[in-house]
Amino acid sequence: MHRGKGMKFVGDSRVPAERMPNIPKDYSEYPGKTEAFWPNFLLKEWMVGAVFLVGYLVLTVAHYSPLERIADPTDASYIPLPDWYFLFLYQLLKYEFASGDYTVLGAVVIPGIAFGALLLAPFLDRGPERRPIKRPIASGLMLLAIASIFWLTYESVSNHDWEAAAKQGAIVEERQIDTSHQGYEIWLQQGSCIGCHGENMQGNPGVAPSVFEHDYTKEEIMKIIVEGVPGMPGGLFAGTEEELEILAEYIAADGMPE
Repeated sequence: MHRGKGMKFVGDSRVPAERMPNIPKDYSEYPGKTEAFWPNFLLKEWMVGAVFLVGYLVLTVAHYSPLERIADPTDASYIPLPDWYFLFLYQLLKYEFASGDYTVLGAVVIPGIAFGALLLAPFLDRGPERRPIKRPIASGLMLLAIASIFWLTYESVSNHDWEAAAKQGAIVEERQIDTSHQGYEIWLQQGSCIGCHGENMQGNPGVAPSVFEHDYTKEEIMKIIVEGVPGMPGGLFAGTEEELEILAEYIAADGMPE
């Protein structure tokens, strides 16, 4: 066979003679308009994602999740606070038009409309332009959403009583009491008291508070044990008058001998 112009010899006819290099198409004719998805655009996305992922991991290692005391469903004064990324919705529910009888409006309708508008933004503005100023509908909806979230989050943070929140959620170490005191021995004999307030007298969340959370005198404590108070019936003490006095004195002294 004679060599002709443009003829090339290969070892396998299934292998193309001219192989195109694996490079993206040249988009230099359209500066700033578009670029190849692979690898140009996707590589940028991965790099940005990697930076945020590393930053998030460093943040989780440097700052542990805050913990509060054991939940007490009987504490009506406790004001829960959601995580920072839900503060804007938390603030929204404080307004009259989105709370009370209109809770459904603030919890479902308004957020549904807002997020629905963001989902529809690509379909409402389908122009080829990439510059935000050339896409007023999509850009306007996005700016409105960002401004609303920032403003509601700021209002929630600035109006929240952080000092009171820290106190209500503070983890209180278990009180150290004198277990060798005669008053504690008398306490262990009172099965009805232990059932609610616990063997350590510290109380049980949702059942009964600690017996030491009071400002009562010994005489007032004796009266409460005998007559009871709302939520605690009286007449449950099984002991002598002397034992009652010793127990009341022990509780009045916060579990420590005077």
